[in-house]
Amino acid sequence: MTTLPTTARTGFDDRTGAHHPFGDTDAETQVRSDDRSHVFHSWSAQAQIDPLPIAAGDGSTFWDYQGNAYLDFSSQLVNLNLGHQHPDLVAAIQQQAGRLATIQPSMANDVRGELARRIARVAPGTLDKVFFTNGGADANEYAVRMARRVTGRRKVLSMYRSYHGGTATAISLTGDPRRWPNEPSDPSVAHFFGPYPYRSAFHATTPEEETQRALEHLESVIVLEGAATVAAIIIETVVGTNGVLVPPPGYLPGVRALCDKYGIVYIADEVMVGFGRIGEWFAVDAFDVVPDLITFAKGVNSGYVPLGGVVISEPIASYFDDVSFAGGLTYSGHPLACAAGVATFEVFERDGILERVRDLGDRVVEPEITSWLDKHPSLGEVRGRGLFWALELVRDRETREPLVPFNATGADAAPMGAVAAACKAAGVWPFTHFNRVHIAPPLVIEEDELRRGLAAIDAALDVADRYTAS
Repeated sequence: MTTLPTTARTGFDDRTGAHHPFGDTDAETQVRSDDRSHVFHSWSAQAQIDPLPIAAGDGSTFWDYQGNAYLDFSSQLVNLNLGHQHPDLVAAIQQQAGRLATIQPSMANDVRGELARRIARVAPGTLDKVFFTNGGADANEYAVRMARRVTGRRKVLSMYRSYHGGTATAISLTGDPRRWPNEPSDPSVAHFFGPYPYRSAFHATTPEEETQRALEHLESVIVLEGAATVAAIIIETVVGTNGVLVPPPGYLPGVRALCDKYGIVYIADEVMVGFGRIGEWFAVDAFDVVPDLITFAKGVNSGYVPLGGVVISEPIASYFDDVSFAGGLTYSGHPLACAAGVATFEVFERDGILERVRDLGDRVVEPEITSWLDKHPSLGEVRGRGLFWALELVRDRETREPLVPFNATGADAAPMGAVAAACKAAGVWPFTHFNRVHIAPPLVIEEDELRRGLAAIDAALDVADRYTAS
């Protein structure tokens, strides 16, 4: 386990002047007691979890109260794009708090307007207006509301392998098992199979076949659901938690063409992959497609203060010129959140974040993890882009049987639990989901840190190999 340098273990941070309670067992005990007694955690059986108390974070690393360091290879929830305690973001929030801590969304505010202008400048096509929300789920809620109002239709199509948020409409849009306990859900949502070449639902043998057959399937769903009833299709540009599924060539332009053919609004959910995760401001730029609406959150300000939004194309925005938009949030475009967002743009541009993400992905991550295919029989496929990758783990490469079953829990999930534990023991905090390990470190990670984290995952795959047929 990596620990803090001796000077840092004293609890004083020379860079920030902050005092950290490393080694303070009383403080750790109090944190754990308060959490277990009073905090109700999301997506969890409360008596079956034991959250790790965290004392501090800096850059790509966070520490527990014992001074144990963890490389954050999940960027928390794939939102901490500029890492822990980035000094520019912290300073922007402090300065804004000292000048104007909050103001209601019906009033004009300088940082809110500046952030909207900056987002519009990097958005594709005519997407030139921004409706701010508090996060990704409500961004998707409002995007759907806009599409339904503009089209006069109700139905929305989304992929089975997807996650769009935990609120009412967003969880209905979600295709993965988190939807199941929340049903019955919105009856005007229908799901379809998106492209997934490694486990093709269409028996495709090439990426081109996968694109063609997936689009034929989607058009069949549109027709059978009633094209005149479909308001929107919502797609994660790169499917996130459900597999880091990069769309095969031509798929997203094909979706765009179907939406144009049937008068359907195309919503690109970029809550996870927007703002640099794959080396683009918006991931759609990598696939030559312009949607009607883009939803965002997470990386817009690394989650330092909750913020999300919808980027709106001119035809949809102009619809509401003389029609009132029925929606709003008390904290929409909160000045503290927007100040951190403006600072994010400045850091991205000054430090060449998009360029370094592409470089690290192409030069370091892809060749390294691809080489693992020759040494780890548990590794069925690697896929991704930029600093967003998935390792698909299997018991048998020939049959592609997953290392653990779909939605495995308890003993069935033990092999993946063992892989994750090996990563943590080596000082790397991984992102695991079902039979996959995802690689999603902060975009500011140093190259030596990135290589060290990859080496730890490489070693952890030895654990997965023990469960294979070979």
